[in-house]
Amino acid sequence: MKDGFIKVAAATPKTAVADCVTNAERALEAVRRMEEQGAKIMVLPELCLTGYTCSDLFWQERLQKEAREQLKRLIQETAGVDALIFAGLPWEHGGKLFNVAAAFSRGRLLGLVPKKYLPNYNEFYEMRHFTPGSEKVEWIEWEGEKVPFGMNLLFRCRELPHLTAAAEICEDLWVPDPPSVRHGLAGATVIVNLSASDEMTGKDTYRKSLITSQSARLICGYIYASAGEGESSTDLVFGGQNLIAENGTLLAESRRFGHEILCGELDVDRLTAERKRMTTYPAADAEGYVTVSFDLQVEETALTRFIDPHPFVPSDRTGREKRCDEILSIQAMGLKKRLEHTRCQSAVIGISGGLDSTLALLVTARAFDALDIPRDKILAVTMPCFGTTDRTYQNACRLTRCLGATLREVDIREAVTVHFRDIGQDPDRHDVTYENGQARERTQILMDLANQTGGLVIGTGDLSELALGWATYNGDHMSMYAVNCSVPKTLVRHLVRYYADTCGDGELEAVLTDVLDTPVSPELLPPEDGVISQKTEELVGPYELHDFFLYYMVRACYEPAKIYRLARLAFRDEYDDATILKWLKNFYRRFFAQQFKRSCLPDGPKVGSVAVSPRGDLRMPSDACVRIWMEQAEALEA
Repeated sequence: MKDGFIKVAAATPKTAVADCVTNAERALEAVRRMEEQGAKIMVLPELCLTGYTCSDLFWQERLQKEAREQLKRLIQETAGVDALIFAGLPWEHGGKLFNVAAAFSRGRLLGLVPKKYLPNYNEFYEMRHFTPGSEKVEWIEWEGEKVPFGMNLLFRCRELPHLTAAAEICEDLWVPDPPSVRHGLAGATVIVNLSASDEMTGKDTYRKSLITSQSARLICGYIYASAGEGESSTDLVFGGQNLIAENGTLLAESRRFGHEILCGELDVDRLTAERKRMTTYPAADAEGYVTVSFDLQVEETALTRFIDPHPFVPSDRTGREKRCDEILSIQAMGLKKRLEHTRCQSAVIGISGGLDSTLALLVTARAFDALDIPRDKILAVTMPCFGTTDRTYQNACRLTRCLGATLREVDIREAVTVHFRDIGQDPDRHDVTYENGQARERTQILMDLANQTGGLVIGTGDLSELALGWATYNGDHMSMYAVNCSVPKTLVRHLVRYYADTCGDGELEAVLTDVLDTPVSPELLPPEDGVISQKTEELVGPYELHDFFLYYMVRACYEPAKIYRLARLAFRDEYDDATILKWLKNFYRRFFAQQFKRSCLPDGPKVGSVAVSPRGDLRMPSDACVRIWMEQAEALEA
């Protein structure tokens, strides 16, 4: 439960049709197995205490009474289990029979949620036996206590306020207006579904899509437990496809036709943060609902969910290639529109032989192709100075020639030396003035050349650099259109790799491959024996760590302690704890201190869910204090 994580589980015990005693024993066994795995919310299938396929046996008073007796037994024998448990059974109320989900915890029946939408088509005949449930909550007698009965029930954890669960049953999800919609709007962050969904060819894919989509629409966790082996096979087969989804992502899926326990961890704090951020998600309105509180022991949830160390980059090759092509198109189409609007027929790019300027040139070439403007109207300017190495210089020249752009060389050594003399800067003093003087000279040249050619200066800086403030103010920080401004460094590398793999040009591929193999560097300090001496990641930290921190701070709004915990899991084979914490603290210091650079960024296209434009995703005061974040980060060393 620490950091908002809650372990949840779905189970499909083997069914003995109409044998409530056996079904209760198997349900207990499943609960014990879920308990062993640390589950705090446990979901069993629809009508699991009787079996879903009892048909007209549901009318038998004997079956109904035995189901209640076994529910009582189940509640009593799980009194020592620290969990909220849901199980399905038939329930007589007001002279009618209902298909209900019983919610219980620590020896108490908390409520009964009836199914509303009863399928009565094709192979289903539920309306023959059951009555549709009502949203209105009534209070009924159970073992000398009053228990709420109705659809509009919320189950809220006292110890974890963001954990509020609600239930719907099978067909309830498949209708145009599922009860889970109202549950979510009432404040439920977790929806459980007790189901008995039979198998047909292709139905598993649709079922999975339905559940993940609903979890996305409601920004909730969704736990789905379905009936399986043992149900009557007179006409149907049940596969027990259990699923756990969170905000559109499938966290776990069981094998069909088995009896495994499906576990996963939901991040209810993340769900709540997403709802806060989405202004179109209404404030919780639980009018007409009854909220029942339950308790859970506060303890750290062991995380088994995959923590992607590269959240900006799809892990599978197919998805990654699709994402890369999509991003290149977004970047190019953004630039295309800007060129059309300004009626520019040329573009100016400072080409260094590094990753960022390479990507910017590739995107510009794609935009020019879309506009049917000859690529020789792209002016790629290489501006060697004190730190330029032959490797990057040659790559810049070769890349420009391969793409058919116009290459121009402007050696800035003399101009920078004169500037240093004018301001009294010792050229042997390699400080920030030494470095930034070169960057600003380059930007001045690009701007003036753009004026000469009637073109736009294309910015090359990426999202990671902007997050860290690793840009010279009014130097490489400035441009007329910044095509890379929302592309993180870890993704820049994959975009260039994708272009290399798909360009169909052996010479261009070779150049791009060598660019990819070149250490990331601004090349503002003299090389050592002709080799790059200034390596960015040695100065500010590994970009893969910073991109991870950036994603979870800006996109998920996590606290430093939670980000650190996840980073330790994601990078456990790459970095030790001390290294991760060192760069996490560095990230926070730089992120807060450098906001003034982001407050005046040039225009550029947003390509993903994280961006730092002051006109869009990040409206942050330039003088905000980092203290409370750093205090928590510092405390992690204890």
